[in-house]
Amino acid sequence: MGLDLRVLEQLIALAEERSFTRAARRVHLTQQALSTSIRGLEREVGVQLVDRSGGRVRLLPAGEALVADARVLRGLANAALHRTRSIGRDGAETVRIGHTPAVTGEEVTALLARVRAEHPDLRCDVRQFFPDALRAGLGNGELDLGLCRAMTPPAGLNSTTVCHHRLRVAVSSTHRLAERGTVGFADLADECLVVWGVPGRSGYTDLLLGLCRDAGIEPRFERNPVQGTPPVTAVIGTEHVALVTSAPGPAADGRVVVCELDPAVHVPLRALWPEHTTSPARDALLESAAR
Repeated sequence: MGLDLRVLEQLIALAEERSFTRAARRVHLTQQALSTSIRGLEREVGVQLVDRSGGRVRLLPAGEALVADARVLRGLANAALHRTRSIGRDGAETVRIGHTPAVTGEEVTALLARVRAEHPDLRCDVRQFFPDALRAGLGNGELDLGLCRAMTPPAGLNSTTVCHHRLRVAVSSTHRLAERGTVGFADLADECLVVWGVPGRSGYTDLLLGLCRDAGIEPRFERNPVQGTPPVTAVIGTEHVALVTSAPGPAADGRVVVCELDPAVHVPLRALWPEHTTSPARDALLESAAR
């Protein structure tokens, strides 16, 4: 028995659309053709995958299990296709790298500069993604490597800590702490901390709030209304503070000051990549980055 990737794609569409009509439109089939294809898949695997009763579509547990694995298979197929085309057209593999806004472009550039010192022919394509989009890109084969701070890898992804970056405190240039140069967590006790994700749904937000609590303070916090911009800019025009990994000193054309945090605290830079994919270039990158 060999599962047809096209039929699995149809099952994924049905799982996501929850409607034969919408799923059929998405995969460019008639509703009847899609229904026939799914019934053929059920006969092939030997169990019912979809509950069609009551005028609604619901995947049964077996269907949910197959969809989860089908997404991984789709990602593997897409990654293999990209790698083959890249090598066939250009003679070398291009590593497609995504990073969340919590990892700055400067940090990615510094990491790749260190790696390229050992592998000068390494080719990379780097783009920023929000966490959910990063997970999706890694899962569907659009990305070879993801860089983040504290994302929990879903099924089908490997992860490792590449390095750590020192955490610092960003304030506006008019803030009372701007002249301090060095601050401690105790100095932040009465401040409002800018975060980027929703607590409980963002691993990095939970990490930052947890560091404050470990230091003995229960921070007030506010989510940054402007998403996707460099973290150090979050405090511009406010009296808030932000925990960032930027270098100490003036930033954002002098509108922000980054203070050292004492005692020193470090946060991880983590790499995520799809399991069971072959990429010597990515493996070389990870090996060099970890040294």
